[in-house]
Amino acid sequence: MNETIAKQMNDMYIHERTGSDESGDGSEGKPLKTLLEAMRRSAEEPFPTFYTIGDDNQWVVVSVSQIKKIKKIWIREKRKTEDKYQKDGEDEERRLKNIEDSKRVVIERDDTLPTAIAIKVRDCVSHRSSRVTLKGWCHRVRRQGKALMFVTLRDGTGFLQVVLTGRLCQTYAALTLQTESTVQVFGTLKETPDGKIASGGHELQCDYWELIGVAPAGGVDHVLNEESFIDVQLDQRHLMLRGKVLSKIMLFRSLVMQTFREHYLSRGYVEVTPPTLVQNQVEGGSTLFKFDYFGEEAYLTQSSQLYLETLLPSLGAVFCMSQSYRAEKTRTRRHLTEYTHIEAECSFISFDDLLDRLEDLLVDVCDRLLAHPLGKETINHFNPEFKPPRRPFKRMDYTEALDYLRDNGITKEDQTFYEFGDDIPEMPERKMTDKINEPIMLCRFPAELTSFYMPRCDDNPLLTESCDVLVPGVGEIVGGSMRAWEHKELMDNFDRKGMDPKDYYWYTDQRLYGSCP
Repeated sequence: MNETIAKQMNDMYIHERTGSDESGDGSEGKPLKTLLEAMRRSAEEPFPTFYTIGDDNQWVVVSVSQIKKIKKIWIREKRKTEDKYQKDGEDEERRLKNIEDSKRVVIERDDTLPTAIAIKVRDCVSHRSSRVTLKGWCHRVRRQGKALMFVTLRDGTGFLQVVLTGRLCQTYAALTLQTESTVQVFGTLKETPDGKIASGGHELQCDYWELIGVAPAGGVDHVLNEESFIDVQLDQRHLMLRGKVLSKIMLFRSLVMQTFREHYLSRGYVEVTPPTLVQNQVEGGSTLFKFDYFGEEAYLTQSSQLYLETLLPSLGAVFCMSQSYRAEKTRTRRHLTEYTHIEAECSFISFDDLLDRLEDLLVDVCDRLLAHPLGKETINHFNPEFKPPRRPFKRMDYTEALDYLRDNGITKEDQTFYEFGDDIPEMPERKMTDKINEPIMLCRFPAELTSFYMPRCDDNPLLTESCDVLVPGVGEIVGGSMRAWEHKELMDNFDRKGMDPKDYYWYTDQRLYGSCP
């Protein structure tokens, strides 16, 4: 209810039990809860007549003594509000005057100073006590009085505190500087004084700066903040990536990809770039992204492994790091419509060789990450309890997993036990892994649960030479298998899965022109 309506009301009703200061309007049907709120709604004297519920549950006029008591509180509040409005007005007037005065303040570069060396934030330690220049984004801006200003500069390689003093922080650009604006700063790098903390242990004592690109008032905080709902965060992902946490994650992601490359290259693998627009399914048609390719039906790739196999005869062991796509509508961390897929293929190996290579991959990549300063720092920041995996991993067959689930009372939702042929979902799989508390290579899944390219086990044709690597706290992180390398077995698998091998002629040819396990 606005003030005009409040003034026009002759009576206002208050009910301490059923009234509401939020949704009530002071009428008899929608009373307020407190007398103080009724006075606030009235805005000024003379007040309307205030009614409250008496002992006989009838409306009675509020006593004069009660009105006097609450009126004192109302007067204090009103004076504070008026004082605040006055102060805000004076502050705004002063701010506008300062801004107007700042337009007359001009700073110039001092050519008598040593030539500034252009560096990145990551290079600061080796240039301490030198005059340097840097360009970047204003991550934070803090003003302290008229003659002191702190800017946290971000350039993609790190963060640097820049100190501006005197006229440098009295220009129009300085007074209106917003976060995410781009600037170039000049000055001398100094170690942080004792008792003060700054990123890197140093700060830039600025002697000149220039505004390159402005940002809107409030910067990114005007669009979103830490309390924004997830849909807002996702819509503004391009801006969120500027934050410290996500930028640290992106840097770590780059390092992870680098270490995977280093591992494979050090083991003699060749990196290749298979197609991502394809005409064949690999992991089932229900998760294919379909599109029209000049009149023909095509898909976004689910996996590059079939294409990798075609390169084995010419390149030996190969790997790729590319995007894969699954049309999965389930919103979980295990169901992504697009993700970076690391895949590798190698020839003339056994199933045990495959398991050994998976162990080597995971252990070596973790060791490389922990040996890198950025990798170690990031892992310690996000997961200080992390323990790198060590060989040998526990190897457990699918049938042994069923026995473990039964022995430990881990059941389906209907309280029945998992039987041979059941697909073990994520939750029981994770319960088992967390309880065992070490990496597990879960092997030899039933043929009916696996893809057409997986071969049967020699000692049990109901099972395949397949494997998932499970780790505590996460679950499955790697999936792998041998390939059905004999032509007849592959064709039989196509038939059992109801797939037409004609569409895969280029793949089945690998079994005709010198096949290998």
